[in-house]
This record gives sequence, structure tokens and C-alpha cells, in this order.
Amino acid sequence: MLKLRDYQETAADFLYEHDRAMILAPVGAGKTAITLTAMWEMLRDGHVKRFLVLAPKRVCTDVWPVEQPKWAPMASLAVAVGTPKERLAALKSNARIVVTNYDNIQWLAEQKLNFDAVVFDELTKLKNPSGTRFKALLKVMDPISVRWGLTGSFTSNGLEDVFGQCKIVDQSLLGRSKGAFMQQYFWLKNQEFNDWEPRPESLALVMKKIKPATFVLEPGEYKDKLPPCHTIELRCKMDMTEYDTMKKDFVVEFGDQAAVAINAAVVTQKLQQMAGGFVYTPEPVWFSPHKFDALEDLIDENQHANTIIAYNYQEELAELKRRFARLVTLDDAGAIERWNRGEVELFAIHPKSAGHGLNLQHGGCHMVFLSLPWSLELYEQTVGRLHRSGQKSPVWVYALMTEKSVDEKIWGALHDKRSVSEIALEALK
Repeated sequence: MLKLRDYQETAADFLYEHDRAMILAPVGAGKTAITLTAMWEMLRDGHVKRFLVLAPKRVCTDVWPVEQPKWAPMASLAVAVGTPKERLAALKSNARIVVTNYDNIQWLAEQKLNFDAVVFDELTKLKNPSGTRFKALLKVMDPISVRWGLTGSFTSNGLEDVFGQCKIVDQSLLGRSKGAFMQQYFWLKNQEFNDWEPRPESLALVMKKIKPATFVLEPGEYKDKLPPCHTIELRCKMDMTEYDTMKKDFVVEFGDQAAVAINAAVVTQKLQQMAGGFVYTPEPVWFSPHKFDALEDLIDENQHANTIIAYNYQEELAELKRRFARLVTLDDAGAIERWNRGEVELFAIHPKSAGHGLNLQHGGCHMVFLSLPWSLELYEQTVGRLHRSGQKSPVWVYALMTEKSVDEKIWGALHDKRSVSEIALEALK
């Protein structure tokens, strides 16, 4: 069995000593290793009989089964992913740890469960207390006394996200009612759009309230063990005629095809597509190769170093496949293992599919965002696939942006949200 680093031992001890707890740790700090160590100690000492782990699907299949033999080899593990029959077999097995994905929550709530402890891996998946999955899960939580939540992006999209995450772990932290929470810590900025803004001291007050149940992994010692992460903004130009037409009129025509946006939210999506040189009409229409040409130049400049390319739209992936015959995706057999062996030069990932839990630090140190996600959580988690414990080289992250486009607005929004997250973590120390 492997041995934790000192700061990880401290985090594992915190979990062992708290039945209701949250671990806030930087991406790649070893949350799975920390938690498996604490889980085994709880099982060994008889405080818990059986753990349920909820995680994103790829984390269920590619992370927990790989990490369990390293950190808790005496604790059997079953993965409840796949067909209902396969999931039920795992559930009815004698495994002391059963891992399943968040998409199975409603199915899980209909089964006869015999767990007295639960781990929420990537706790932000449960930030919406009004969601059907959240409500289904809440109904079966009463018999489960030990509840641990793990996340690296607690307040990534604002203070409002904190309530649901705390409620599923321990309702005594911030109360049972989202409405009461909002009334106490927010003010209604715009009634017509139900737009709420945190009160000036709310962030500090909320963090003070949840601090006794929250362990923040001190970044000092952890960061010293990681190579630096360099972020490079790469701006490129395109003819803005069609882009400006869409921005002004919410419609742009390409011959007999037209891209139409019915409201401001849709036009923002269309503008992001157009910043990449194409737009859905609904069929994709290409009008500029500027961003993909810049990508090719970057790959050549980096002497074809193994590179992860993050994309948002399926048409971007289609163009990557057209341009790069050597491109590999997560759907290709053995893709993760091949990447980590250094056998893959270009690896295309979508932040929603690969943004959580995957260990990709061994195959390369370059990442390019062909287009940016709006979510800070997805951005940070995606970067964290490379910049994590075990990475030996400096990591280079390139953000491809079209000048004077929505790309620059998204980049600015990510930085604004980062400030909220950083202030929240400071308040918990």
C-alpha cells in the first residue's frame, strides 16, 4: 500500500474524525488517495460497514478502480456502471465500496440500499438542490450517517452554488431552505429576471459558518511539488463581417442557408461558434479557417509535442479529425493508457467528458483550448488533467481567442469567477 504525503495524511485524518465533512483541494492534489485511505481506516476500525461513492462516469471507470489497489487494497470495490443488470450485480455484491455515476441516482433511489457512508466525488455535481437527481438522492440519505464531499471548485460559478453542496452533506451547515439562504445572504438585484447578488459580507459569513466541517488543503506545500503552469493567450484575427452581422441582427445568411438566434443566449452561442470560423444553420457552415490554421502553426512550433486539444462543439471535433489523421479521442480503445505511455501526439477532449478525475499527466505537458468553456470549474478541472501530482514537466496551456470576439468576453468571465473562488478558499483557512 502506498504512503500519503504529510499534507494528505492531515486531510485523511480530518475525514476520519468528521462524519460530515468536505475536502476542498486543488485539482490533482490526490483527493481520491486521501479519501480511500480514510475509507479503509473507517472500514478497518468498524465505524463504517459499506461505502457508496458517487462520481462522474469516467471517474467511476477510470480512476477509482485504478486508485483503490494503491491506497485501500484490502477493501473490495465494485463499479456499478452499465446496464441495470450490471449495476444491480455490483450493488448486491459483497464489495465494501460500490462506485456509481451521478446519472444513476434516480435508479439508485429505487433500489434497496445497505450503505452507511457515502462519498460525493466532484461535489459540485449536486449544487442544484431543486434538480430531480438531488431530490431523489435526498430521500435515501437519512440512514447514511457518514457523508463526505470532495471538490476542487467549490464556488467556481458563485456563492449560490455552495448551498446545495452543503445541504447534501449536512443540512445543519446552511439550513434546509434555499429560499431562506438566499434571503439571508443575497439581495434581489433584478426582480424581473430573478437576479440575485451576494450581500457585501456574505462570502466571509458563509465560509465562517461551514469552516468546522471543511478541510482546505493548504496549497503551499502542495504547489511546491508541482512544476509551473504557464498560461498563454493566443489571439488571431478573422474577417468580422459575418460575425458583426450576427451580433447586430441575430441572423446571418450564407447563400441559401441562414443562422438564426432567437434570443441573446442563443446569439452568444452562435458568436462563439463564429469566433471559431463556423456556425450551425443548423448544418455547420464554415467561413474562416483562422483558428485552426493558428492551431496547426502552434503544433508545428512546439515540434509536435504531445498535446491535448479541448473543444466545445462537435463540428470542431469533426474539423480536427479532417485535419489531423493522427488525432485520438476518449472513445478510441485504450486512449488514456496510450496517451499516458506517450504514444499519442494529439488527444482531443471535451471538458464535460474529461474535465473531472482523469489522470493524463504522464503523456504530455501541452494543452490547447480551441474554444473556452464558460464554466470556471470545467476550465480548471480540464487544466488539472495535466497539471497534477505526478507531472514532471512545466505545463503549457494555450487559450486560442479571436480578437474582438466573444472569446475575450468568456476569458474575462473566467477570471472574474476565479476571484470569487479564491476569496472563498482564503476565508476557509
